[in-house]
Amino acid sequence: MGAVNQLTVSLLSRMEALVVPLQDRATMWDLSATFPADDIEDLRAAGLLQAIVPAHLGGLGLGTEPDGALGALALLRLLGRANLALGRLVEAHINALRLVFRLADPALQQRVAQDAKDGKLVGLWVTDPPGDGLRISADGMLNGHKQFCSGAGHIDAAVVTALDEAGGARLVYVPIGTGLTASPLTGGLSGMRAATTGQVAFDSAAGTVFGKPDDYLAEPDFSCGAWRTSAVTLGGLEALSQQLRSQLVSRHRHGDPHQQARVGQAMIATETARLWMAEAAVQAESEPNDIPAAISYVGQARLAVERACLEVMELSQRSLGVAAFLRSNPVERICRDLSTYLRQPAADMVLTEAAIFGMENIPR
Repeated sequence: MGAVNQLTVSLLSRMEALVVPLQDRATMWDLSATFPADDIEDLRAAGLLQAIVPAHLGGLGLGTEPDGALGALALLRLLGRANLALGRLVEAHINALRLVFRLADPALQQRVAQDAKDGKLVGLWVTDPPGDGLRISADGMLNGHKQFCSGAGHIDAAVVTALDEAGGARLVYVPIGTGLTASPLTGGLSGMRAATTGQVAFDSAAGTVFGKPDDYLAEPDFSCGAWRTSAVTLGGLEALSQQLRSQLVSRHRHGDPHQQARVGQAMIATETARLWMAEAAVQAESEPNDIPAAISYVGQARLAVERACLEVMELSQRSLGVAAFLRSNPVERICRDLSTYLRQPAADMVLTEAAIFGMENIPR
């Protein structure tokens, strides 16, 4: 896996320049639970959405090719630092395009590559509500519902999973248009509000099926892909750690030894998470020869980042006190967004499977 190339360096430089403006708008989007349209437009102008396309199709391959792994890690960290909800939308864009470019035929790949180069934002909707999940008929029409759909009502296209008539889970690329109706989740989520996560009803909607049945769950990509979510949360963790230090300094409380101890613990946790993620990105994206080992490592990295986030959230709230719960304080939003975003599925299973692998593969 090579170093980050100059075009990627240039893109990351543009992204770094956007972090502070994106942070400044994050509270506004959160308080109104509004899709961050201006932010997405800034990302389009910077070339970010297009950069996910593989190099041979005119992009930079960030997140879709092994050589783009380190660039994708840096990009997702920057987005998490800027706004976790925005990072979630882009992470889904990467995941959706990755599925197309790995599994679809050349014609669909060309079409989706052009959509991305035109600046279209693509979602990934795979969660079915109980009793009325998405189905695809023999004539290719989609009917049913999806829930927990990030960007519902705002994105340009989505990759969805739908059961075919034989019971296989099929991947479908769906341009947003006739036959789709988005609505808010009942009650709404407490965090990640700017991701506008909702539910979508499909009523004879058209899409393009790609891949084989159950390809979405194929390993190692299914489990190893968790590193991209953790990369975004790492960025949020870095933003939280920075807020903790800067707010203590601005309030002249940084000389207190108890505060210094908490800051030291937060710095250790943040750096530990960063080191885990640097290796997880490489192991996940380098087409591993030992697939169980890669899955185990990425699972451990995911849980290490989760633990670091939970630790720094507690340290920040203890250090800043009630001020950490003011809606106007970025710490309140970051902690709420992290609390929601960290709730990825099957954490206990990931931990026990990693432990089983470790016990079955003790170095001699």
